[in-house]
Amino acid sequence: MKILGIDFSCVLNSLSKYEFPEQSCLLPLISKLLGYCIVAASTTVKLPQILKILKARSVRGLSVVAFELEVIGYTIALAYCLHKGLPFSAYGELAFLLIQGIILVAIIYYFSQPLGTFTWIRALLYCGLAPTVLAGQLDPLLFEALYASQHAIFFFARIPQIAANFKNKGTGELSFLTSFMNFGGSMVRVFTGTQEKAPTSVVLGSALGAITNGTILAQILLYQKPSVKKEKKSE
Repeated sequence: MKILGIDFSCVLNSLSKYEFPEQSCLLPLISKLLGYCIVAASTTVKLPQILKILKARSVRGLSVVAFELEVIGYTIALAYCLHKGLPFSAYGELAFLLIQGIILVAIIYYFSQPLGTFTWIRALLYCGLAPTVLAGQLDPLLFEALYASQHAIFFFARIPQIAANFKNKGTGELSFLTSFMNFGGSMVRVFTGTQEKAPTSVVLGSALGAITNGTILAQILLYQKPSVKKEKKSE
């Protein structure tokens, strides 16, 4: 019995015999289900961050470069998956993350006026090169090299934000919920990558993502300011 490409027959056979499914049967199923959960959650993962910026009308404490590098990483990863003809379930979250990432960068630009010259140059270069990359109109060797570099891009995308948080002793307008979902997604991808015997580089990239996202999440918890309680006025 298959639903959305997920084979439930092994588990159903065990349950029909009133037996608990074996580990070799259960773990692959959990891995597939978690993969689809990531795709579903990715449709709103950046939304809390977007709403927090719009509510505060401020990008205080946010690293523009960090979010720009995220968009570049999502673009390369999505282009590679499209070029390889992988099923949507294997890369679906990248499409949603890219769209939200571009919207988020645009909002950060809007609240960071006036923009510097180099910021405009970076934005124009991306707009000029992204369609070519997404269309797969690159030399195969260059495509492989770009895909191999995506893990480093995602890793270094977190470093400016971590450094800014450490320097400011605060996380500004960073969203706890978005950071938590980023951390949870990385942890799940480590599990699914291990279960589905993904290349070591893919699992390592997810592990690095879990470490850096976990660091940012820890900084949010560490640097959060205690709520100020209003003192009662003495009559």
